[in-house]
Amino acid sequence: MGLKPELVAFLQARSESGLPEVWQAPVSTIRKNLENRAVQSGEPEKIYEVIHRYIPGPTADLPVRIYRPVKGAVLPALVFFHGGGWVLNNLDSYEQAMRSLANKGQFVVVAVNYQKAPELPFPIPFDDCYATLLWVAANSQSLGIEPTQIGVGGDSAGGNLAAAVALKARDTADVSLAYQLLIYPCNDNDMNYDSAYNNATGYGLSTQAMKWFWQQYLSKKSDAKNPYAVPAAAKDFSNLAPAIITTAEFDPLLDDGYIYAELLRKSGVQTAYREYDGMIHGYFSLAGITPEANVLHQHVADEINALLAR
Repeated sequence: MGLKPELVAFLQARSESGLPEVWQAPVSTIRKNLENRAVQSGEPEKIYEVIHRYIPGPTADLPVRIYRPVKGAVLPALVFFHGGGWVLNNLDSYEQAMRSLANKGQFVVVAVNYQKAPELPFPIPFDDCYATLLWVAANSQSLGIEPTQIGVGGDSAGGNLAAAVALKARDTADVSLAYQLLIYPCNDNDMNYDSAYNNATGYGLSTQAMKWFWQQYLSKKSDAKNPYAVPAAAKDFSNLAPAIITTAEFDPLLDDGYIYAELLRKSGVQTAYREYDGMIHGYFSLAGITPEANVLHQHVADEINALLAR
């Protein structure tokens, strides 16, 4: 099938805006140009409680938002890392998506605004995300979270971070994760797969832009061999947390998510995979543009709860 009509209009308006590509302007300009993302993400729905606070990170205090759908109950949790190529976006542009997930899944969502490349490349964003998981686990009682039902998730670069955090959690045994949620992740920096060519341009995220993002995040060549930077580089995928992986038909990263799902499956990791027809990269946080964003939120919330019920 083709692109959803609302996405055709969205991409056309974006193309006609005359805004520079990520590699064509200073990072500060690119970030400023994305200030309307909160509008595109949709009107924030009502939720019982959202707490804004800072937690201690390895190199700086980190802003987090804690989304609780109901009062009082001890609930499962999703520790969420947002997308944006490790360079862009913030918690404001994910406000509706986080509320939607918490409400639909009836679990607590803890979202962190990790520090960004290129000013602070790998390992700092990854270390911030791992520290957030450790903080949630250590403070589960005061947060009203069931400590055996904590998972990690993210979209795009956040999916990369979630996959990497899941690898380290397995390696260290610091936290026994209940699941990992990877929404169109970027886990292989080589991008030597068909979708990087077939969907290279015209669908929002371009292959050239994704390669630029990788260049900002990996500050030295050896980073590409580090599975905490490039999860597909891991030599062992066994004994990882069960995975929920979703992709979009018209995304340069389509094959990235599919290939990673296959790597996990072949290593005995329980993996649920779904490709969304007619969709583009980034639509998880585009509820103001397409109703399919809420369809995705419901799907991943249901998949998480199915895993937690086992």
